[in-house]
Amino acid sequence: MKLSITFKAYKLKLTHPFKISRYSRTHQDSVIVTISDGECFGYGEATTNPYYVKEITDITSEITQVKALVENAGTSTPEELWEVLNKTGINPFPLCAIDEAFHDFYGKRNHIANYKRFGFDAEKVPITSYTIGMASVEKMIEKIKEKPWPIYKIKMGFEDDVAMIKALREVTNAVFRVDANCAWTAQETVTKAKELQKLNVEFIEQPLPADDWEGMAYVKEHSVLPIIADESCLVEEDVLRCVPYFDGVNIKLMKCGGITPAKKMLAKAKKLGLKTMIGCMTESTVGISAIVQLAPALDYLDGDGALLLDNDTASGVSYDFGKLIYSEEKGNGVVLK
Repeated sequence: MKLSITFKAYKLKLTHPFKISRYSRTHQDSVIVTISDGECFGYGEATTNPYYVKEITDITSEITQVKALVENAGTSTPEELWEVLNKTGINPFPLCAIDEAFHDFYGKRNHIANYKRFGFDAEKVPITSYTIGMASVEKMIEKIKEKPWPIYKIKMGFEDDVAMIKALREVTNAVFRVDANCAWTAQETVTKAKELQKLNVEFIEQPLPADDWEGMAYVKEHSVLPIIADESCLVEEDVLRCVPYFDGVNIKLMKCGGITPAKKMLAKAKKLGLKTMIGCMTESTVGISAIVQLAPALDYLDGDGALLLDNDTASGVSYDFGKLIYSEEKGNGVVLK
């Protein structure tokens, strides 16, 4: 069976400017990949990111390079195709988009939602957090009031992060999760954790630079809050390395190369006693619908990317006050607009 693979670039407008400790943006550049046999259509997504992949062309050129391998993979499973493509040395971002699209196609062709194909129970899905990017305290309060939600992920990196959290706590009793995106020092993290614990902060995500293992050892020993790895845990080999330094790992499909490796990383993390989380990289509903096929295996979910967009690309997964609602479509449940 001969397949076709195509792609299209999008500029997705964010509802609010999105700022973290490293950068700020008003739009998200994205590539949507389509894999089809002419009857079934599978969709996957890769977004650009200043920290990892800067340009759309970095993604599309690599997809073009493996086009023939994908189009001749009609009898393969998604896992088999991923192994073939990974051996080419393709960047994880375009690899992720292809893997998501092939999973979507494969599930649709076999008339099954992928979370069911993986043996997961849709009733065991954690509530997703909603991200509040860095801004003035007035703007962050405005965002919270605009989007009442049970769990907020708060981006940190201010001169006085604790004061900011105190101000936000005045307007909501929701659970807070704090993400410093590598902006803090070890001692700063330990000191702030004591104050943040009093403010109903559940955990701190990646407070130190990704390679500051000595600092993370100090934080792990002294922090009163759990610490979750993000930038320190990119691929499967990183999971074991994180065990002495973190309480859990935040796995990103684009950083590891798709659903296939993320599923392996989750299984390994659970076996090693780490808490499990999957996060997003401001994907549209195409990418988010792929992410949540693994949601029943998670302790924490950060699947709000499409909720931050002013213009979306597809229908698929949706949320009701943080509760995930799966699409009735098969595969990843994606229908492109």
